[in-house]
Amino acid sequence: MTTMRIAPRFRGPAQSGNGGYVAGLVGTALAAVAAADTAPRVRLLVPPPMETDLELTVEPARAQLTGAVAVAEAVAVDADTLADATVDPVDPDEALAAEAQYKGLVDHPFPGCFVCGPENREGLQLKPGPLGDGRTACTWHPAADLAGSDGLVDPVFLWSALDCPGGWAIDLEGRPSVLGQMTACIDARPQADEPCVLMGRILGEDGRKTHTASTLYDSDGRVLARARHTWILVDPALFN
Repeated sequence: MTTMRIAPRFRGPAQSGNGGYVAGLVGTALAAVAAADTAPRVRLLVPPPMETDLELTVEPARAQLTGAVAVAEAVAVDADTLADATVDPVDPDEALAAEAQYKGLVDHPFPGCFVCGPENREGLQLKPGPLGDGRTACTWHPAADLAGSDGLVDPVFLWSALDCPGGWAIDLEGRPSVLGQMTACIDARPQADEPCVLMGRILGEDGRKTHTASTLYDSDGRVLARARHTWILVDPALFN
């Protein structure tokens, strides 16, 4: 069991932790002990509270983050669950051009988001812009403070980066949503400041739920990590 706190830097909505970051905390802890042919599937049960003690417990096929109530839980699922999560890439110049169309610069439901919030200067500052075919794209140069002692980006921040490119594949103005579930697999980790491309894609809608995928590519076009998400339609005012 490990005790941890979510710092305000890692917020999503103003009063709760970023979904991808929190899923990464639980998912990477489970991935460290789970079977090699599995991937962690993390379900967020309540808005993750910030600046309060949380207990992370990990077993070989299950992990849970708990505060006053259960916050998130992860289970190990077959890695084939991510078979359709690889989003076809674009080249870095096209990804950079897509950033100019990033809707979050004008009307962001959660402008302090650690991953894509324009007001979070300590965040990843991703700008996933639409390509017009159900995909989003953006560039990413991971900052040095995201890397471990080996110079490679910490897996928790790879989960974080895989979050919002999927979310912005949704029409968040007409369908504001928060992350409810995320399954991810990390094949390799980039160096700090390595030029990367992130892709997102919408997979479908089911009532209040929207399903998306995202993929992280390195500077050579190699897949580094993939994810699938389930988003839940919400009233943004409830989170601020």
